[in-house]
Amino acid sequence: MHGRRKKILCFEIDCKWSTGKSKSPKPKTRKKVKADIKRLLDTDDELSDIQSDSVPSEVRDWLASTFTRKMGMMKKKSEEKPRFRSIVHAVQAGIFVERMYRKTYHMVGLAYPEAVIVTLKEVDKWSFDVFALNEASGEHSLKFMIYELFTRYDLINRFKIPVSCLIAFAEALEVGYSKYKNPYHNLIHAADVTQTVHYIMLHTGIMHWLTELEILALVFAAAIHDYEHTGTTNNFHIQTRSDVAILYNDRSVLENHHVSAAYRLMQEEEMNVMINLSKDDWRDLRNLVVEMVLSTDMSGHFQQIKNIRNNLQQPEGIDRAKTMSLILHAADISHPAKCWQLHHRWTMALMEEFFRQVHLSHSANVFGNSGCVC
Repeated sequence: MHGRRKKILCFEIDCKWSTGKSKSPKPKTRKKVKADIKRLLDTDDELSDIQSDSVPSEVRDWLASTFTRKMGMMKKKSEEKPRFRSIVHAVQAGIFVERMYRKTYHMVGLAYPEAVIVTLKEVDKWSFDVFALNEASGEHSLKFMIYELFTRYDLINRFKIPVSCLIAFAEALEVGYSKYKNPYHNLIHAADVTQTVHYIMLHTGIMHWLTELEILALVFAAAIHDYEHTGTTNNFHIQTRSDVAILYNDRSVLENHHVSAAYRLMQEEEMNVMINLSKDDWRDLRNLVVEMVLSTDMSGHFQQIKNIRNNLQQPEGIDRAKTMSLILHAADISHPAKCWQLHHRWTMALMEEFFRQVHLSHSANVFGNSGCVC
C-alpha cells in the first residue's frame, strides 16, 4: 500500500515538472529529488517502534509547547500532543549523500587567510566542520561563509552588490549574533545553517529549479535567520512579557525580530546590500525572506510538514516559497543528522543555553511545568 502511494506521489511530481512554469530538471536530478521527498514523507520507518511511554512526561510536555502554536499557554490533552517520532521528519529533508559538482573559488574583494581556503575546500560536504572554519577565520565564520556563497552563486555580479556593503553587512551581522554571547544561537550556528542550505541546494539539484533571486533570498535568509537571538525561547519571552513579545503580540516573537533587525541594518547606505535591486525584485525578495525566516519558528513545525505533504498531492505546481521555507527549516535543525562529533558539540552548546534560561526563569520567578519556561 505504501509503495503504491509513493509511486503515485512520484507520478504527480513528474506531472508538476512537465506542466510547471519552471524548466524541468535533468533525469538524475528528478530521481534524486523524488527519492529525498519519499524519504521525508515516509512515516512508517523504524521510528514507529518508539512508544510514547518511552519518552519522559517532562520531555513530551516540552515538545508539545515547542512544536505547537499554543506554547504552553493552554494545557492540551495527551492525545493532542505531537508524536515524538515526528520531530525528525524535517531533519530527514537535509540528508543527501551525493555531490554533483564543485565550483572554483573566487576571492576578489575579501582576503582569505590560507587556513580559510583550506577549510572551505570542504564546504560542499555534509560533514563540513564550521567550527574549524570559525577557528581558521579568527571567529569570522559567518562573514566568510556569506562571501563565499555570494561569490559561488555569482550573486554579487548578478545583483550588482557592492562588495564593501556586503562585507560591512556581514560584519554587522556577526556583531549582532554575538550580542548575547549565546553558546548555541550565535554566528557559528548562522554559518552552519547557511552552509547546510548550500549543501541541500547543491546536492538535490534544487538550485537549478530556483531563480537567481530565489537563491539570493535563501542564502540571505539563512544568514540572518537568528540575528540578535537572545538565547531564550519564544515562550520565555511570552511568559516574561518581554518588550519583543509585546511588540510582536506573542507571534513568532524572535523570528519577527531577526528579520526586522537585519533589514534595519540595511537602512544604513554602507550596509545596503540590496541597493541595486529593482523595486519588484526588492519586494519579491523581502516577501520570500520574511516567509522563510518566520517558518523557522518551531511552533509551526508540524503544520509546515503537513502543508508540504498536502501540497505535493495537489494538481497545481509545487509552492516555491513553501519549498524554500522547508529547506531553511530543515537546515536549521539539521545537526542531529550530522556526524557525531559535530552533533555532540552542538548538543552540548544547546544544553548550556537551556541551562542559562533555567537560571533566568528562576530570576524572573516564572516557572513552567518543569521549572523552566522553555
